[in-house]
Amino acid sequence: MQTRYFDLRDTKGQQKEIEDKISAAAKILREGGLVGIPTETVYGLGANAMDGEAVRRIFEAKGRPQDNPLIIHVAGAQWLPRYCADVPPLAYVLARKFWPGPLTMILKRRPIIPDETTAGLDTVGVRCPNHPVTLAIIREAGVPIAAPSANTSGRPSCTTAQDVLEDMDGRISGVVDGGPCAVGVESTILDLTCDPPRLLRPGGLPLEDLERLIGKIDVDKAVNGALAEGEKPKAPGMKYRHYAPKAPVTVITGAPEKSAQEILHRAGPSSGIICFDEFADLFQGHEVHTLGPAGDKLAQAQRVFDALRTFDASGVTEIYAQCPDNRGLGLAIGNRLKKAAGFHVVEADSERVVLGLTGGTGAGKSSALRAVESLGGQVIDCDQLYHEMLETCAPLRDDIGASFPGAFDADGQLDRRKLGQEVFSHKDRLEQLNSIIFRHLVPEVRRRLASSENRLFAIDAINLLEGGLDQLCDRTVAVTSPLELRVRRIMARDSIPEQYARLRISAQQPDEYYRSKCDCELNNAADTAAAFELEAREFFRRLIDTIKEEKAHGKE
Repeated sequence: MQTRYFDLRDTKGQQKEIEDKISAAAKILREGGLVGIPTETVYGLGANAMDGEAVRRIFEAKGRPQDNPLIIHVAGAQWLPRYCADVPPLAYVLARKFWPGPLTMILKRRPIIPDETTAGLDTVGVRCPNHPVTLAIIREAGVPIAAPSANTSGRPSCTTAQDVLEDMDGRISGVVDGGPCAVGVESTILDLTCDPPRLLRPGGLPLEDLERLIGKIDVDKAVNGALAEGEKPKAPGMKYRHYAPKAPVTVITGAPEKSAQEILHRAGPSSGIICFDEFADLFQGHEVHTLGPAGDKLAQAQRVFDALRTFDASGVTEIYAQCPDNRGLGLAIGNRLKKAAGFHVVEADSERVVLGLTGGTGAGKSSALRAVESLGGQVIDCDQLYHEMLETCAPLRDDIGASFPGAFDADGQLDRRKLGQEVFSHKDRLEQLNSIIFRHLVPEVRRRLASSENRLFAIDAINLLEGGLDQLCDRTVAVTSPLELRVRRIMARDSIPEQYARLRISAQQPDEYYRSKCDCELNNAADTAAAFELEAREFFRRLIDTIKEEKAHGKE
């Protein structure tokens, strides 16, 4: 069978040509053929939902189990009474708010819908897709379109027409190219035949949005685990292993920093990695596909299936995937990843604790850091790390050289005196230098945290808060001390007069600055460094226990 290709990516082109292509696709559907169609979620494999024979062809083309029901796609809420019985008022409330859009409602079916479409159930899933091309095809066809995702059964779903052709070329009559999918994961499926309504599949419409409109919604156990043997699925995607590439997948849950570290420890030479953008540099030497930034779940939804599919063209023998949390679209993304893994999920070790220490000179940071080390902690001295990176990090050197011409001499050595004169005489230039430093320093600190076997860390940085290092920490600690004690300590430590000790303190932020911005304060009023180190050790021991307890109870 030759698969026809209808390019409708430019819906502002020749109107007659567009209408002809829509009519041709609709004609194929009316006559019992299969057409790959675009939606805002994923591409669907469409057939006339009222034609049992056509629907059977969907199952044959996909290799889909016969007991896996299909969703019918309609042009609007006005179609509901034609195909659904006893439609509750809540369905119209939801349709007014969320249709067209990524919401499928499970309703009682009318007998006119063939058993092939519903897998013999007395219910049917209905949705109105938010894609102008597919809505036009449905209206032109005049029938609801049954359309599961247009991939071979079990494989990752298709988010482009080329994905559809990769799986279905020669098996179906046509493919309509409406451009890449805007959402990237399938629709949310909500069962309205029970009270309260039940979430059967998380998708492109977050659970929180639904609950804000209609109140409490139960979450089916199939969302977070596999159905037991013999259980009949009530909606697509509930029972069978879905979305899976050829290589086995392991999903790593937990905070992004921790899941990245867990993957780093587990990955072998032939492992593939799916990770958030911020952690890609950790996995050099591996095939890596990124999901987008850790905080951008829409980007993750758009990329998740492409990341899974792309590995099939590689030689990886296993895949490790970072997983977002369950908030918003994260529930749907995590569901797809876990199904791809057959629910083989590893929870990243939540025992690692990262403390950030900052404060002015003479406050006692060195003693506090020794206290952390005495508890088994590893100190990351950011000032020392910066000077190390000046020797080893070419991108950092290049950025400094471009912004501060002449900062490096003919031998490539940093002229610290020349650079210092420029930045300390112009505040804006100092801020510019700090911005460059931390742009390179933060990823390197992140890499060291992720690659270390240690479970306790202290990040030591005078600019901990300004540079963004606080985002890597479980707690930030301001080390403070009475002014007169600081003056005496600096005089004794550096063998300088009182006047210079006070000038050095006045050039830095006051204690109140650190106190107001950090999570905790460790005040040093001890007479000796040894006495303060003992106090600090007890302070950190209690703080670490608190952090670990919070993590154990999911409060982080």
